[in-house]
Amino acid sequence: MKEVPLEGNLKDHSLPSILVYLNSINATGTLTVRSDIWSKNIYLIDGNVIFASSTYADDRLGEMLLKAGKITLEQYNKSVEMLKETGKRQGAILVELGYLTPKELFWGVKHQVQEIIYSLFQVENADYRFVSGHAADDEVITLKMSLGKLIFEGVKRINNWTRMKSEIPPLDTIMRLSTDPRRLFQEIEFGEGEREVLSLVKQGKTIEEILNSFSGGSFNALQSVYTLYSIGIIEPKEAENGQEGITLEELTESIREEEAEFVREAEELFSRLHELKPSELLGVTAEDTPQSIKKKYYKLAKKFHPDRYFSIKQEHIKGKLTVLFDAITKAYNELKDGVKQEVIENGAEEEKAQEAARPDNKTLAYEQYRRGVSEYKEGNYWQASEAFRWATRLDPERPIYWSYLGLSLYHQPKRLKEAEEATLEAIKLEPFRAKHYANLGNIYLKAGLFKRARRQFEKALKYDPKNSIAINGLKETEGVNK
Repeated sequence: MKEVPLEGNLKDHSLPSILVYLNSINATGTLTVRSDIWSKNIYLIDGNVIFASSTYADDRLGEMLLKAGKITLEQYNKSVEMLKETGKRQGAILVELGYLTPKELFWGVKHQVQEIIYSLFQVENADYRFVSGHAADDEVITLKMSLGKLIFEGVKRINNWTRMKSEIPPLDTIMRLSTDPRRLFQEIEFGEGEREVLSLVKQGKTIEEILNSFSGGSFNALQSVYTLYSIGIIEPKEAENGQEGITLEELTESIREEEAEFVREAEELFSRLHELKPSELLGVTAEDTPQSIKKKYYKLAKKFHPDRYFSIKQEHIKGKLTVLFDAITKAYNELKDGVKQEVIENGAEEEKAQEAARPDNKTLAYEQYRRGVSEYKEGNYWQASEAFRWATRLDPERPIYWSYLGLSLYHQPKRLKEAEEATLEAIKLEPFRAKHYANLGNIYLKAGLFKRARRQFEKALKYDPKNSIAINGLKETEGVNK
């Protein structure tokens, strides 16, 4: 993927290209877009948009609810009066006054976040800057929406022919479906327009031919081409590689599967991942051809695509799907490139040699630990926690793995209970290590359990009187009786 500068102007780099690039590098941090009259922030964790904020008056929650018809002008004015008197948040006031239910407020905040983001797709000239680091307060309502779907909806707000035309390849370019399953199988519901464009792409037509033959008119065709190109589902066609690509039906068909069954299957495969050969993971046999191997790869890549997390209620599955998808892709590349072709041979000697050469669980655990530390230092806490969790499964007797798992969970919204459990496991294995108690104290401090936090900080100082985390933590609990 082409690298996009982390600072610049939207007239040089479109918002879709910036967001897609940040997603490709699993960026965690804040993307700020500024004009002369407002500043808007998009917050990302592991490349996924989770929240947005704005200084523009018309983007405030009350104004958004008013425009959406959820409250009346009288109710809006009353809430503003109370806001000025009490300093409470407007959303809490609207619920307190009975104008909104908590469920309606939840919808309103998500609607506000989406509208702030969608408004930026229409901006053509504004400075932007991405700063890596902590993404947003734990209090915010997290937007659970795939980036592809977000861009898909946002691009529909663009009605500038000249702009869209300038941001796609030349009109005489023949397009094709992407060869990258991560882009192909994003969580998107294709409309009739997108399906028609994809069909024309499969027929090998140029962009100009697509615009001229599209049944809904050239402008709508351009918008669909621009959308599909922006999110990476179609790309310029290069020289033929002689391999059969994915069919339109395979791309657009929905996966009908019960959530509980899918989660069970994903977790089972995740737990066995470290012991599976590439051929076993993809279900490849000696009879398979390059084309059939590719089809099996696409089928698994679609089934376990990270975007499926956005339609599942269970938060913990996200990191596992990312690990599974990466492992499936790695397995296919190894088989495709012939790096490990011996795994599909039936010779007993080859099987024994490979078994002997396979790393043991402790080696694999340490590799996951190192990967987790690297992700943690980059601020990619979701990825880090999944790597550390895998390390604890492979080698559960190492306290440092549990300690880092607790730290990575501590930095994620609504995962303090899991952080506590992991840190307690570290303490069980290493009961005289001050830093474990200090970390546990910080977890309780963040949860507002000040008495518990104080006890843990005191334990930490018992084993290490100079522990700075515990010293600072005790200062924060002084005079608090909770």
